[in-house]
Amino acid sequence: CCMHVGSLTKFKKTAFLFFFIQKKKPWEQDDLLKLLDAIKGNLPEKDLAKYKTSESHLDWEKVAFNSYSGEMCKQKWQEVSREIRKFRTLTELIVDAQDYVKNPYKGKKLKKHPDFPKKPLTPYFRFFMEKRAKYAKLHPEMSNLDLTKILSKKYKELPDRKKEKYVKDFLREKETFMLRMMKFRQDHPDLLENVNKKSNVPEKPKTPQQLWYFHEKKAFLKARPDATTKDIKDSVGKQWPQLSDKKRIKWITKSLEQKKLYEEKMREFIQQHPEMNMTEENIVKSTLTKAERQLKDKFDGRPDKPPSNGYSMFCAELMSSMKDVPSTERMVMCSQRWKLLKQSEKDAYQKRCEQKKKEYEVEMNRYLLSISEEEQQRILSEQKMGSFKKGEDKGKLPETPKTAQDIWQQSVIGDYLARFKNDRVKAQKAMEATWNTMEKKEKIMWIKKAAEDQKRYERELSEMRSPAPVVTPGKKMKFDGEPKKPPSNGYQKFSQEMLSNGELNHLPMKERMGEIGGRWQRLPQKEKDRYKRLAEEKQRQYKVLLEQWLASLSSQERATYKEYNSLVSHKFGSTQYCSLTCQNRLELYTIRCFSNQCLYFVCKMVIFNHLRRNQIFKFGSSVTLPACSSVRLRFFLKHFCRNGGAQQNQVAPLLKRNPRPNNR
Repeated sequence: CCMHVGSLTKFKKTAFLFFFIQKKKPWEQDDLLKLLDAIKGNLPEKDLAKYKTSESHLDWEKVAFNSYSGEMCKQKWQEVSREIRKFRTLTELIVDAQDYVKNPYKGKKLKKHPDFPKKPLTPYFRFFMEKRAKYAKLHPEMSNLDLTKILSKKYKELPDRKKEKYVKDFLREKETFMLRMMKFRQDHPDLLENVNKKSNVPEKPKTPQQLWYFHEKKAFLKARPDATTKDIKDSVGKQWPQLSDKKRIKWITKSLEQKKLYEEKMREFIQQHPEMNMTEENIVKSTLTKAERQLKDKFDGRPDKPPSNGYSMFCAELMSSMKDVPSTERMVMCSQRWKLLKQSEKDAYQKRCEQKKKEYEVEMNRYLLSISEEEQQRILSEQKMGSFKKGEDKGKLPETPKTAQDIWQQSVIGDYLARFKNDRVKAQKAMEATWNTMEKKEKIMWIKKAAEDQKRYERELSEMRSPAPVVTPGKKMKFDGEPKKPPSNGYQKFSQEMLSNGELNHLPMKERMGEIGGRWQRLPQKEKDRYKRLAEEKQRQYKVLLEQWLASLSSQERATYKEYNSLVSHKFGSTQYCSLTCQNRLELYTIRCFSNQCLYFVCKMVIFNHLRRNQIFKFGSSVTLPACSSVRLRFFLKHFCRNGGAQQNQVAPLLKRNPRPNNR
């Protein structure tokens, strides 16, 4: 192990030197030109921003090439750009000015061309221009905005017979405009060359709402050609949320079909235009919202996920009949009603929940077989992401410790909210005032709880930072694939059920276990016997599974597992392990490379048995070891075996010693 540590240090030094040399190595001219081409290829088509803005938005990982990372490319570009001036001379401006003089109507300025035909006024604007002067004279005190509002309202109130005059004039002038526009295109093809040039990149697919909106807009304009954009939005825009699921599915399906065609075209385009430096990452991933995706899955037959436990099922059923109750009060009412249920009723909910879970698994498998492979991958990846999100919090820092005041406020917040009718601000002020007037002896209990919480925080933090976490001697090491051991008696089965249904989650663990013990005592003997039979049945199933798993192991793995279990069984009164000599134990635990956790456990058991056998202390005492590495644990075991044991006060110094004093 020490040789390995030394080799690792040398490797790190070598890697650092290699990186240092690579960093200082001058770039070849060809590589610099490739870098500039890569930067140019990753710039947007219409790069009109300042160079600093474009530089900050550049994805340097896409610029990276060969052995040069994105960071190296960025650093090199900054070096090169320092040598280039970032202002323009008058000579350069003259070149741009000449281009402007030759073609002053480029892009958006095309409409300023003297020959460009003027667009006809819409029916509403014709009415507005006709009546504005009259209304302005009648109401000189009105602003232009107020006049516009009045005339807009007047136009909407006009009967269709009177509107028809303005519509006819508009349509007649529109035809004239189209003819003049065709003539303008023929006379000035050079001006329209850039305007008509469209990108070959396939058009992005539209969302279901966009497809529906454009369809409704077309129908609306057919009925009311004089309508403004605001009129369309006010009339059509609000209808989408009110659409039935059946109608919405139609547009969701169309959007997905459009997306499929878009993906095919985009893949072809990427292959045909490698100079665009586009990858499949540039393809739009989804056109559906989360709610639309769930609706589509439900329509296709995807089963709904059942509640996680009996309590959740009870709440879900109860909440469906509590739509008029404020959301803040629903959970409180659910909790209160759950407490009023008999234990047999709670058990019935739990059984129904377990049955729902089994049905869900069967239906989910059937659903997965009925859909395409692509959809299967999507659903399976969603489930993996869900399980990942549940587990990702494990790496976070422990919850910060609470103050005495925080703990007290947490215990009385419900009473204060009820007193102040759910006004959290008033309740908070009242609690602060009460806490400030409380005597010290009343606060002692909360101060002690805060001190315990501080210790908990420090313990969790040290466990997180410690390279070798302290292991409880009674904690069994988990072997890969080993079946989970079920409860061994009726009380354990009852406890497991109570902990899993979530009913007592609001209580701290110590109080939770006390409540479970009390409920077990009050349970009729008939119910206790039922739990006992359930535990015995689970034990029989476990033995069958364990035999099957042991048969799948190699002879060496099976021997290791059995020897390890003989060691653990010591705490239940077995003397098998005590009869082994120190040398036997060392040979036993060097068969394979154990983890630090297992070695730590072995050390504690070896010391414990040695001290007990020599009557240094009685059975029931414990051994405490400092946290240390696997190397030190192995060193300690060797020393212990060679010297035939150690005194209790020699344990910590041995574990603190370096295995090789010359190698830090």
